[in-house]
Parts: sequence; C-alpha cells; structure tokens
Amino acid sequence: MSSDDEREEKELDLTSPEVVTKYKSAAEIINKALQLVIWECKPKAKVVDVCEKGDSYIREQSGNMYKNVKRKIERGVAFPTCISVNNTVCHFSPLASDEIVLEEGDLVKIDMGCHIDGYIAVVAHTHVLQEGPVTGKAVDVIAAVNTAVEVAMRLVRPGKKKKDVTDAIQKVAAAYDCKIVEGVLSHQLKQFVIDGNKVVLSVSSPDTRIDDAEFEENEVYAVDIVASTGEGKPKLLEEKQTTIYKRAVDKSYRLKMKASRFIFSEISQKFPIMPFSARALEEKMARLGLVECVNHELLQPYPVLHEKSGDNVI
Repeated sequence: MSSDDEREEKELDLTSPEVVTKYKSAAEIINKALQLVIWECKPKAKVVDVCEKGDSYIREQSGNMYKNVKRKIERGVAFPTCISVNNTVCHFSPLASDEIVLEEGDLVKIDMGCHIDGYIAVVAHTHVLQEGPVTGKAVDVIAAVNTAVEVAMRLVRPGKKKKDVTDAIQKVAAAYDCKIVEGVLSHQLKQFVIDGNKVVLSVSSPDTRIDDAEFEENEVYAVDIVASTGEGKPKLLEEKQTTIYKRAVDKSYRLKMKASRFIFSEISQKFPIMPFSARALEEKMARLGLVECVNHELLQPYPVLHEKSGDNVI
C-alpha cells in the first residue's frame, strides 16, 4: 500500500500539523470574508449582493491556495453567506431575483463558512446598522449571546460533558431575561462533514435525546448559539424562502422530472458534499427541479426560520 493510500485510510485529526494548517488557513479566509461582508452591510444594500460578495471572496481566496500540488485539494465555500435580519433566525441567502435591501436600524446576523481540503471554519457575527450605541432589548440579547459563547468556549474541552455546555448557556440567557432559540445545535466538524453526529444542544428538551458523552481530545466543534427576546420557538413561514441545501449522500431515488434530473446532476458535480445556495443554479430550472429532490430526501434543506415580528434575534 502506498503512503497516499495509507493516508486515505487513516482519518486525520488535529494531531497532524497539516490538518491544523488547513483549519487555520480556512479560518483566516473566513475571518477576512466576514470583515468584507460587515463593510458591505449598509442601508439600502441588496442582501443578495452582499451574500454573493461574501461567497465570491471565499471562492477566490481559497482558490489561490494549494494550486501546485500533486493531489487535487478541494476548497471553497463550506456554508453559503447568510444575512438574516431582525426576527429572521437563520439561513437567509436569497436568489438573484430577490430585491430585499437592508435598512437603517436592522439587526443583521451574518453566517458563513470556508473549507480547505474539507477542513471547515465557520463564523457568525451580529452587526447593527446604526450610528451610536445600541439601546433597548437588543442590548440584552447581544450581551446574552456574547457571554454564552464565551462560557461555552471554556467548557468545550476534554473531560467536560455536553450537558455542562447546555446548562451553562441556559443560565446565561436567564440572567439576561432572554430565551435560547430551540433547535440550534453545535455540531462536531470532521473532514468534509459540517454537521457531524456528535452535537451539543442549546436547549434541553424531553423530545430531544442525544448521547451526553464527554468531549474528547482533538475533536473540533462549531459552537452555534442563538438567543431571542421572544419565545425562542422559531417557525418556518415560507418554504420558498429556503435556498440552501446539502446533498444527502446516503439517499437514492430515480427522479421522474427532467428538470429534477438536470438539477440533481449539476448539484452532484458542483456540490457533492458541502451545503450550497440555489443561487448558484439556473433559477427557473432550480425552482422546478429542487422540489422533487427535496420531497424524495435527496437534498437536505436548511429552512429560513423566524421568530415573531418585533422580536430581536441574535
């Protein structure tokens, strides 16, 4: 067996300096991409334009890396740029035809990811579009999430249990009179796996049962915490707002519609593993073909969720 074959057989982790370098490179790109997106978030800016600039920057910068290597190294967008405003919780990354613009006073949540050879760095940030200090309930929820993330980061370490993190997040939110948003999970990251099986709940629930194992050495997690001044029970309002999907590699089905077969073939070639935005596909064909793919579980949708109008979500 060659050394390359042995490398493929062995799952690499943070004990490998090469893996650490790739994580750091992805993180450096995504942090610079975030700064670019923050700069572009201005009143009257079209949300789709800001999202596209974020994705383009990630593609360009990651594409400049590992050009002259023997083995082809995949790199690029690990999670499309999302701009979720005010009471919108997550995953808003509109199609090219969308005309929604940012407004003065908007509470903007940015979420995006980059990968180098499948080693993923994701980042999230809240930006308020106003001059001067933020006031009112928004201050409490911003402080709650900031504090909760700091606490979680201290607890995500070998020997600690996942329930320790969940409980601590709840206590922080209660102290600020906010609610942690249900259904938000912090996933383990692995090579080419953005939502690993090991997860940390933000909110404990009798309906959700997970293995409360301890964190182990050399594991990588994306800490994801969302809080709200509302009930913390977001809802899907419009399915047509969903534009981010991920191929379900363990599912198969013989699609009936020509448009579905065309779109799924394109997805399989361009986005075989990582989440993608339907914006990257031909819009009319995508609208026709994605429905059948989702209905037969060939694609996993990332729905756009909302709290009630007037709620502040961070």
